[in-house]
Amino acid sequence: MSSSSSSHTLPARYDASMATDLASWRARLEEICDEEGYFDPVGAHHHALFTDEGPVLIVSFETVDQVRARPGQMPFAVSVAAAHGWSSLTLIADGETWFRDPAVYRYFDRLIDDAFFEDFDRVVFFGAGMGGYAACAFSVAAPGATVLALAPRATLAPAVAGWDRRHLAARKLGFTDRFGYAPDMIEGAGQVFILHDPREVEDAMHAALFTKPYVTPLRAPFLGPRPDAALTSMGLLGPLLEAATEGKLDARLFSALWRRRRVYGPWLKTLLNHLEGKSQWRRALGLCRSVNARVQAPRFRRRQAELEAQIARESASEPTA
Repeated sequence: MSSSSSSHTLPARYDASMATDLASWRARLEEICDEEGYFDPVGAHHHALFTDEGPVLIVSFETVDQVRARPGQMPFAVSVAAAHGWSSLTLIADGETWFRDPAVYRYFDRLIDDAFFEDFDRVVFFGAGMGGYAACAFSVAAPGATVLALAPRATLAPAVAGWDRRHLAARKLGFTDRFGYAPDMIEGAGQVFILHDPREVEDAMHAALFTKPYVTPLRAPFLGPRPDAALTSMGLLGPLLEAATEGKLDARLFSALWRRRRVYGPWLKTLLNHLEGKSQWRRALGLCRSVNARVQAPRFRRRQAELEAQIARESASEPTA
């Protein structure tokens, strides 16, 4: 089974892959952005990377580790934007800051005061997990913007989300001051897309807090707690962000793109394990037959034969009337 990923050929200037340590990486980003854009510190724990390429802007939120783990050591949004002649602005956090920093608030205040977002025809806020929270929370800075958030947290304030115990250390950062409660911060947005796996209980509960009529939930069962990583492996993250930026994303298009899961090995294995864990042998057999009719999957071929034999034995042992 293939797991092809969407590729976006970056212009040669957008390549920091030769950086061997954090200092040289930062120096390379400053060099890359020197002509048209900037790479500037935002307080002690964040940087802003801006590439000025065209009248469409993608605003994204990532961590240093996420960016440096990619080919080219550049933010994902840069790869998508550069392929289309779009601009990008990425806030890069040095660690799990959740972007809860007065310096970040002041940075967005300056962008608002300078009417920065008004220079663009379309603006899209994008992020996953911690970045998904920030994409929603800071979208208030650009009224009318589109938001694509993957498994976003609504807040980590214990009074509201005390049931989410995955990020206990982050609670001390404070989620009740400015840009705090993400479902309120999307008030002035255009379309908001909340993509999550409804089987991930905490993610589903956060998603349920985004109740505005312009919010479209995009449910992806069995995708797992890291939808950005899974969608990247499936080759879907780029097309999703492109569709959102072009104003084409909706539930119907997502449903069509999501069909790619039917040839994505990790997703199929997760589903098979779930069915077998529930002793739903006939449904598991049906899945194996469906997969084997479409793709070359030795594991599923072997499991189909085993399940057929198992079900045949069970049927033969059943008492007859």
